[in-house]
Amino acid sequence: MQSLSKHEGAEEERKRMLTAIAFYVFSAIMIASAFMVIAARNPVHSVLFLILAFFNAAGLFVLLGAEFLAMILVVVYVGAVAVLFLFVVMMLDVDFAELKKGAQQYLLAGLAVGGLLALELIFIVAYHWNITPHAVAAAAAATPAGVSNTVALGRILYTDYVYYFEVAGLVLLVAMIGAIVLTLRARPGVRRQSVWRQVSRTPENSMDLVDVEPGRGDKA
Repeated sequence: MQSLSKHEGAEEERKRMLTAIAFYVFSAIMIASAFMVIAARNPVHSVLFLILAFFNAAGLFVLLGAEFLAMILVVVYVGAVAVLFLFVVMMLDVDFAELKKGAQQYLLAGLAVGGLLALELIFIVAYHWNITPHAVAAAAAATPAGVSNTVALGRILYTDYVYYFEVAGLVLLVAMIGAIVLTLRARPGVRRQSVWRQVSRTPENSMDLVDVEPGRGDKA
């Protein structure tokens, strides 16, 4: 029995070590990718580094037991948003050098905001354990025991926060309709397809019968 408990303890220690190694690997790659997003000169490379950062963030979510959030991050952000950015950048051929010319006038404001955020991060890292020494011990688990991550999120969203969830959906719907209305412009002289007119065509309104005189078929 004692040898079995030692074996289980060694197995748990090995799992902890592998989890810690995976955490540091994912974190290091994600931080490096996030830095390269703003440091890369080529905008296409920036989008590719952004996709790499999303993948590593999804790996961190898996380590935390939030596999549903990891899947959403990959499917929505990598599969839709980041790829859309990539296609837009590649298709529009935006001159980013021209856009960056006026960025110097906001340099002081950007440095001030960045310095404030850096001070906040330093304060949190340096004084976190003194202010809240029991925060880690009191932290709740990612999911309740015996309940998957997807089920736990579904219960919270559709029971406790169902009205907020519906309001958020309505706000997104209004924003989508507004974007469509603002960008939809009817340009004159452009021939558009009318499916209803094509389907409802009859021989009477699609053909003209002409009685051609003998010997004058070329002038009909």
